[in-house]
Amino acid sequence: MTAKSKPHGPFQRFLDVIEFAGNKLPHPATLFALLALLVVVLSWIFSQLGLSVEDPLEGEQVEVFNLLSAEGVEWMFTSMVDNFIGFAPLGVVLATMIGIGMAEQSGLIGTALRSFILAIPRTLVTFAIVFAGIMSSVASDAGYVVLPPLAAILFVSLGRHPLAGIAAAFAGVSAGFSANLLLSGTDVLLGELTIEAAATVDPGYADQMNLAMNYWFIIVSTFVLAIVGTLVSQFLVEPRLGEWKGEGVLKGEDRDSLKITSLEKKGLIAAGISLVVTVGLLLLLIVPENAVLRGEDGAIVQSPFMSSLVVVIIIAFFIPGLVYGIVTKVVRNDTDVVNQLSQTLAGMAMFLVLAFTAGQFIAYFNQSNLGLIVSVIGAEALDSINLTGLPLVLVFMAFVAIVNLFVGSASAKWAMLAPVMVPIMMHLGISPEFTQAAYRVSDSATNILSPLMTYFALIIAVAQRYDKRLGIGSLVSVMLPYSLAFMGVWTLMTLGWMWLDVPLGPNAPIYYEAP
Repeated sequence: MTAKSKPHGPFQRFLDVIEFAGNKLPHPATLFALLALLVVVLSWIFSQLGLSVEDPLEGEQVEVFNLLSAEGVEWMFTSMVDNFIGFAPLGVVLATMIGIGMAEQSGLIGTALRSFILAIPRTLVTFAIVFAGIMSSVASDAGYVVLPPLAAILFVSLGRHPLAGIAAAFAGVSAGFSANLLLSGTDVLLGELTIEAAATVDPGYADQMNLAMNYWFIIVSTFVLAIVGTLVSQFLVEPRLGEWKGEGVLKGEDRDSLKITSLEKKGLIAAGISLVVTVGLLLLLIVPENAVLRGEDGAIVQSPFMSSLVVVIIIAFFIPGLVYGIVTKVVRNDTDVVNQLSQTLAGMAMFLVLAFTAGQFIAYFNQSNLGLIVSVIGAEALDSINLTGLPLVLVFMAFVAIVNLFVGSASAKWAMLAPVMVPIMMHLGISPEFTQAAYRVSDSATNILSPLMTYFALIIAVAQRYDKRLGIGSLVSVMLPYSLAFMGVWTLMTLGWMWLDVPLGPNAPIYYEAP
């Protein structure tokens, strides 16, 4: 990392140690391959020990799948290509880059960012990025692909370290994934699992629950986390990284370098008009009651529209980018379009290598059943220690934060934990709605530290565009202050909510009273 001068307080020295130790690890692509090998060995060891648990969903006994057995070896050979193709971010990233690449290569993004720099006070840039990252969870995983690269370009233009921009965006998108001003697919997925688990204890209570059970809580969380993320960026992360000494800096005193030419203004106006028209046409597929992209009974949160947001983003970037390129004469024919998209995808070569090894690692971990077994054993341990009230909530949140490092998917993890933890909490007088809220806090805060988080490899690939030597240690040392701050402040907010006994959402109490 390029730094002007690093502060040397105790916490910063601690981060330096993490960075130094982490960067002694092999290249991230190699590390994922080694982790995959470690999972293979552990699957053999634990299968020999006969480790197994009862699946809380199916009620069946689940054993460690030995990847070194004849069946396991056959699976590894036959699934390798599928593991790569099935790596969750791969298709999303490459498809989205078609749209973003058009906007970037034509010059639209650069011109729009210069306009943004001229229009917004510099003190609000970081807040805007963190807030946009948090709000992007409405579009599911698309924020991971769109925001970090844009934030890096914006920070470089301002003479600020691009890794600081990537970190602010990554913190907002990932660590703040369970906060928003709008309901999203996350509320639906988690809410359905919570209601189902609550029904095993009190079907009557479950019938009165709703999918917006955490709505007031996530609205307040959005502003709290945006403020916390901004403070962490400005007072911890950026001072440590220092000013950017690489290419792409637009000098603040040279206002001519920021000015928009008349041709660029025409391009921006044309691109803006095309975006409005595009959005208007898309709304025709969503707004009418019988619109084709609505779900059952006219639903929007759970609908084909929400499932196809990546396609919407591609269109929303591609068309304005193409129009801008045509107006500014950067794009003269279809060959120019193809060449520009090819340049964009060529820059994703490092991500493809990371995706291959990371895809194998995550697939091996899931196939071995190690993640499920860790979750169930931990939940059973919580049940056995007989804690109640506040201590139980704190231990539960700490447990989820740790498990989150190994099981990235929020819905998959909650599918394993909800049938165990929701009934436990209800028997102790804590509502399913509050249990879900506490889960969401811990599930989000440590996302940015886990290599098992499916978009971790993408963030490394984006960061390595600016520093090819950057390793996992550098990224973790930058993201750790966000994780600790989000976890600490968000936990205090959760406990304060519990103390005040304020509803978490519509008809969503903190405490549960058995009939």
